[in-house]
Amino acid sequence: MFILDAHQDIAYNALTYGRDYTRPVLETRRLDPPEMLERRGLATLGLPDALLGRVGIVFSTIFTAPYDPKEADYESMSYKTPAEAYRLGLQQLDYYERLTDTTRGKVQIIRKQADLDAVLASWTEGTGVADHRQGLVLLMENGDPILEPKQFEEWYERGVRVVGPAWQASRYTAGTGQPGPLTRLGYELLDVMASFNTVLDISHMAEQAARQALDHYPGLVIASHSNPQKFRTSDRHLPDATIRALAERDGVMGIVLYNRFLSNDWSKGDRKDKVRLSTVLDAIEYVCQLTGSAAHVGIGSDFDGGFGSESIPQGIDTVTDLLEIGKGLAERGFSEADVEAVMSGNMLRKLRQALPT
Repeated sequence: MFILDAHQDIAYNALTYGRDYTRPVLETRRLDPPEMLERRGLATLGLPDALLGRVGIVFSTIFTAPYDPKEADYESMSYKTPAEAYRLGLQQLDYYERLTDTTRGKVQIIRKQADLDAVLASWTEGTGVADHRQGLVLLMENGDPILEPKQFEEWYERGVRVVGPAWQASRYTAGTGQPGPLTRLGYELLDVMASFNTVLDISHMAEQAARQALDHYPGLVIASHSNPQKFRTSDRHLPDATIRALAERDGVMGIVLYNRFLSNDWSKGDRKDKVRLSTVLDAIEYVCQLTGSAAHVGIGSDFDGGFGSESIPQGIDTVTDLLEIGKGLAERGFSEADVEAVMSGNMLRKLRQALPT
């Protein structure tokens, strides 16, 4: 089994909390100071664990947050001006480029078809653990580091292939907790993105803005890390109508593995096992039934996006355990082809369509 995870906050965690992605997860947990458990939870990410768990491609975020004096967690990656957002975004992009050097080929940024083919070749039958490489696809989460729509060309040339214009509201769109439409700049940004065949990520966009984007954007669309509102009643997630609209555009949504996003009845501090792996499988099945096939759902774990192992479903401890999702789907009667589609194939389809030769 080969896994594509459509959302991980690797650079943010490394630069903000010193969580070295090249270390095994257990070593990161040992080195984390005691207050890290309260702030961020038990770490789930590490390159050795990801390779062991056959996570061959990750949509890796460039994440920045609007300044909020009440939100200390995001302070080091928060901004008051577009120029500050731009600088912080470049720091994370530079981190990913350094990571490819320090790992001596174990990590590769995927910018074009040849890069994707090289990563996939390292996972073909007959290759061993020492041969496996992980491909990183750069995903900008929150569009404010893009100084103006036409400046997106710079980001694209540096390797950004997926853009989610929102986290909270940005200059381009309304977002989570801040309902409303696309802005004029937002429409302009979508047009520029389309000219580069960029993947639009509607996760975190306000419902009105997301539907406007789906109507306006002619290119490729995903929701990298969103769950059905059936499981979590919140504007952070997608109502059925938006899921259907995404599927009509041949889009794919990645299921988030955070208990608070999988249940209306789970709160921080609750027992981990109050939500189980079966709920993740239920959410995947729900999307399949709603859209009529297994072609529009994948995995967008959101590790380590502000929660840790104690806040993800029982049956998953680290990134290695994403394999359990595929096993669970097979046990529920999903065909081998449908399991492969959910675990990697659907998101891989959108990625291949986006990459230049």
